[in-house]
Amino acid sequence: MYAIVEIAGQQFKVEKDQKIFVHRLEQKAGESVEFENVLLIDNDGDVKVGAPNVDGAKIVAKVLRDDVRGDKVRVFKKKRRKGYQKETGHRQNFSQIEIQEISL
Repeated sequence: MYAIVEIAGQQFKVEKDQKIFVHRLEQKAGESVEFENVLLIDNDGDVKVGAPNVDGAKIVAKVLRDDVRGDKVRVFKKKRRKGYQKETGHRQNFSQIEIQEISL
């Protein structure tokens, strides 16, 4: 059984007991969180597609870590022959969650 769910503006294919990294959530480590933006559920060949969401479906997950940082992304700007160079960086904050239950 798997589901396609929208979490923090991104879509993920999730299964029970799967651990994934999502954009930083408000919940702290150890807390439970429910997602109700379930777009599709496949239960061993029985596929339910929402328009846009599947009615009554929800995903229950537990936040494992809320302090994960992604890899640094370098942004380098340069204008040739002008002596202009600028370099900045960015590290995205993530939360690690574990899917505990997929229910209809």
